[in-house]
Amino acid sequence: MQLLDRFKDPELCKKLLARLHAEVDRDVRFMEVCGTHTVAIFQSGLHTLLPARIAHLSGPGCPVCVTHESEVNAFLDLAAMDGVIVATFGDLMRVPGHGGRNLKLAQAEGARVEVVYTPMEALRLAAENPDAKVVFLGVGFETTAPAIAGTVKMARAQGLENFLVLSFHKLVPPALRALAADPEAGVDAFILPGHVSTIIGMEPYGFLASEYHTPSVIAGFEPADILSALLVIAQQLKAGRAEVVNAYGRAVSDAGNAKARAVMYEVFEPSDALWRGIGEIPGSGLAFTDAYAAFDARRVLGLELKPTKPLPGCRCGDVLKGKLPPNQCPLFKKACTPANPVGPCMVSTEGSCAAYFKYHLEA
Repeated sequence: MQLLDRFKDPELCKKLLARLHAEVDRDVRFMEVCGTHTVAIFQSGLHTLLPARIAHLSGPGCPVCVTHESEVNAFLDLAAMDGVIVATFGDLMRVPGHGGRNLKLAQAEGARVEVVYTPMEALRLAAENPDAKVVFLGVGFETTAPAIAGTVKMARAQGLENFLVLSFHKLVPPALRALAADPEAGVDAFILPGHVSTIIGMEPYGFLASEYHTPSVIAGFEPADILSALLVIAQQLKAGRAEVVNAYGRAVSDAGNAKARAVMYEVFEPSDALWRGIGEIPGSGLAFTDAYAAFDARRVLGLELKPTKPLPGCRCGDVLKGKLPPNQCPLFKKACTPANPVGPCMVSTEGSCAAYFKYHLEA
């Protein structure tokens, strides 16, 4: 049996579930902070099989979802500028901004918006359009930031001064600190993001155990991965322990990827950042270093984040903090559907609302 197939094995999952039921002796509220985990838990049906005393909270692990309202409006302001081509991943096209507008509508009205699959495609756009400023929308976590930083370095090497990045990247550990410190969130344990952890390793999560006594497990994305992580969490809670555990050793080294981090922190440096539903979190974003300021769309084009009110009626922010399940939002499956999303949690395939809509049997 292939290693990956083992983690999909129904018999193994049944054994892990039985052990989990036997170990859980208290109410447990666990939160995953990765959009891929969100989808995996709902798609596999695990949420319907867990012990009744285990509650699943879906946290701020969807890059599109955590992008702040004011940042989305900055995308629209950018698209309205003369001489600018906006290059973006496709999942940002339908995220609503002010007045319900989005990049797809701006594109239909004549704005130059191009969907790309990699930042390298945006670099090619810059080479092909020397008379325009090509601005790549940089969102996401530590997983995508190194590749975008590497693309910026290539732009410098190629002398492409018309390639810019609007950096609204987010860093996961500071958000976890904000959640762990929030008594209203009531998180007893975290399943930590597998993809992010391939870059940052284990050390940045240490504070969850040492300061907040919160068991936290880096997990893969197959059903047995998630069940194994929950079993480790249940055992720690039963024993009164709190540790950070790497249960995804086939992909994540304890030290992470030092080369990727070096590239990321050559081009970017930590900065304060806005998170939808949470607000400003110190040191949770990535801004350009002075050495690469010539590629910073905010500086070059004078873009400013303007105060923005939350989308009317949308409870995406509360969903991202684990304070509200998607189906308790008054707009869910009514005004807000994947075909007509009111908020970003219903737009992205990694969004909690979209996953709940598609896979939850009681939704």
